[in-house]
Amino acid sequence: MHADHETDDHLDRAFLALADPVRRALVARLSRGPATVNELAEPFPITVQAVSRHVQVLERAGLITRTREGQKRPCHLDPAALEALTGWIDGYRLAAERSFRRLDAVLDTLQDPASRGEPEGTRP
Repeated sequence: MHADHETDDHLDRAFLALADPVRRALVARLSRGPATVNELAEPFPITVQAVSRHVQVLERAGLITRTREGQKRPCHLDPAALEALTGWIDGYRLAAERSFRRLDAVLDTLQDPASRGEPEGTRP
């Protein structure tokens, strides 16, 4: 039960972090490689401090990490964190697909034989 609560907390933080368009844009940029906060801030019409706060949210959510390279502290996307999110989503996607396949199968059995090009009475 404890691990589930931790997983839920992690998912909550990650999805809340990704709810913001600026943070999603930062993740998209970091998917192309590491960058400093100043580099990340360049395309945005907001201050470097505002971008830094967004980076902190992503960091607390476990989506990015920061390293030290001399005076620089580049941000790196954490692929394992994104994989955990996509794995969680895929579990529900696969379950929904199975349900739709079952529904399609039921609908196929209910379909009128004439609409499938079968002569009347040939279907068991």
